[in-house]
Amino acid sequence: MKLKALIVDDEAPARSELRYMLQEVGDVEVVGEATNTNEAIELIKALKYDVVFMDIQMQGLTGLQIAEIIGEFPLSPMVVFVTAYGEHAVKAFELDAVDYLVKPFEEERLAKTVNKIFRIKRGVSEVEQEKVEKKEAQIDLLPVQDKGKTILIPIEDVAYIHSQNERVFVHATGGVYSSSFNLKELEKRLLKKGFFRTHRSYLVNVHKAKEIVPMFHGSFILRLSGGIEVPVSRRKAADLKSLLGM
Repeated sequence: MKLKALIVDDEAPARSELRYMLQEVGDVEVVGEATNTNEAIELIKALKYDVVFMDIQMQGLTGLQIAEIIGEFPLSPMVVFVTAYGEHAVKAFELDAVDYLVKPFEEERLAKTVNKIFRIKRGVSEVEQEKVEKKEAQIDLLPVQDKGKTILIPIEDVAYIHSQNERVFVHATGGVYSSSFNLKELEKRLLKKGFFRTHRSYLVNVHKAKEIVPMFHGSFILRLSGGIEVPVSRRKAADLKSLLGM
């Protein structure tokens, strides 16, 4: 989904250049341009924009003053200041500007601003984004219990996990281990690691799948490396086939 943007600048060449750069960055649709402050306010009232790219020094009100006004609007757009003057940055950020671009700037710098806007729209702050990236960069290990000890095994070594009589067992290359997590917790933890809940009692590493065998009443058997077979419920069959591109 593209960002809907408004460009506010009293100089036509500046508007044209910014519009071109946003097109090159991608994921931004410029749906309006204003040459003065009155036009800008009327356009923002008339249409819901995701972001306004705005100069500061213009005839009439300044960009900073416009930002104060639209900040009072319900569901006001995000604001990015685009200016040749660096001395207004502190005031701009006091007005909750998303970014402050000092001309001239490179396309790469503008792309960072656009990415930041998307993160804000997703509700992910820069700090949270950094935490997510660090977490994803961690070594993929799963804690399991073995003979009274907690050991760590590589997630890629796990073939499948199943629950039985309120206990959870992890079947991996080195053997069968127990887990202190329930199946729902493990599903959430391993969802982005290629695991799929084939059945209410089974969580499978899809990377280990070798064959899918049709059974009765729309159910299947998923055959893994080593000839291991796990059930696929009728309710989960369509999702699994979609995941496998079938």
